[in-house]
Amino acid sequence: MELPLETVALFALKLAYEREGESPILRDDPIMSDYEREVGLLVRRGDVEGIQFRVGHCVGLALEAIGGVDTPLGRELDRLSTVFSNARTMEELEAPVIALKDYLKEII
Repeated sequence: MELPLETVALFALKLAYEREGESPILRDDPIMSDYEREVGLLVRRGDVEGIQFRVGHCVGLALEAIGGVDTPLGRELDRLSTVFSNARTMEELEAPVIALKDYLKEII
């Protein structure tokens, strides 16, 4: 579960902060290190709410970068984020995090 969560964060942060002509944001960038450490700990603890909070922050940055919920891309990202936020168990997080990852990959 950690890898899809890290990928969601990476793609969201790419949308939020990566600019054309600049160095790309990679998994080993300092911007990702705190996220990876914290999410790994949250996954091991099974802290669904903590995971949702961290992912929600990254997705919020991506949502802002694509123009918010008033854009077609934003509406779909918000819908997928809501499904993720409504999960109550670690097992319920799996399908929504994959959907978020796949969608963010498509729009970056």
